[in-house]
Amino acid sequence: MLRDGKINEAPVRHEACEKMKPKEKQVFREGLPQPGKLTDLIKYQKGSVVSRTIIDKKTGTVTLFAFDKDQGLSEHTAPYEAVIYIVEGEAEVKVAASSSILEAGDVIMLPANKPHALRGIQKFKMLLVMVRS
Repeated sequence: MLRDGKINEAPVRHEACEKMKPKEKQVFREGLPQPGKLTDLIKYQKGSVVSRTIIDKKTGTVTLFAFDKDQGLSEHTAPYEAVIYIVEGEAEVKVAASSSILEAGDVIMLPANKPHALRGIQKFKMLLVMVRS
């Protein structure tokens, strides 16, 4: 939640640690991959940021996030390049001194070792692809 101009960071909840409902389709599982929609792989939770790791390898990660409105990640840096793809909703993304409003279908690169932050203008889902090298 946004209070006094500051982002109220909610704890990040990892869906992979929670039980999946039996009727939910498991798109990523052992064996052959099944087609599916990114928006169906993660659910919003009120006042929270939810994450689900899709791929976690030495060479990089692919993580899906769901942010409730006004939730975000405060400014930080990462030692690796990354790409954010907005799957649904609208977010403000700050990279170094530049701020951009991104909506579904938009993508932005996060250079290694550059400060970045984001917050939900409305609730949104994003895919984070981080490349380690």
